[in-house]
Amino acid sequence: MTEPVVRRATAADLDAILAIYNDAVLTSTASWDDEPVTLENRVAWLDHHNTGRNATFVAEVDGEVVGFAGYGTFRDKAGYSETVEHSVYLAPEARGRGLGTILLTRLVEYATDQGLHVMIGGLSADNEASLRLHERLGFVEVARMPEVGRKFGRWLDLVMVQLTLDGRRTPGEARSTE
Repeated sequence: MTEPVVRRATAADLDAILAIYNDAVLTSTASWDDEPVTLENRVAWLDHHNTGRNATFVAEVDGEVVGFAGYGTFRDKAGYSETVEHSVYLAPEARGRGLGTILLTRLVEYATDQGLHVMIGGLSADNEASLRLHERLGFVEVARMPEVGRKFGRWLDLVMVQLTLDGRRTPGEARSTE
């Protein structure tokens, strides 16, 4: 594999982002959408996830976008302003090659540089690769919600993971007073 290039996403990447996302919608529980989304949906998504302190990155291999990762507002109340929720998606041919680690690491570094405090992820409990990826990068499971989603005719459990960015502490660990 050629060394991947990770860069900020632009509107020119939207067709690839749409294809990658819709593949996940149709073939996996990585997304709990049950119908493919439109290009207009992804335009609005990128506008939200690529403004202010929010960011979206793509991974390119040989000039082709094969994955993306982004984060946006966790909740719209002021008290959550330092917390973001992220997502990572890879094209089928890009999975298992370390690109998820590269993208999520870049996303965490950028969020940390932006002065954000916490990054959250909502993962399907059956997505073992994503659970392992997040654990390797220091995310901690903070909640497991049984049967809160449904897709492919079955109930899905949601696992919430969290990484405290400033100082990379585990959730609930005391802050240093230095």
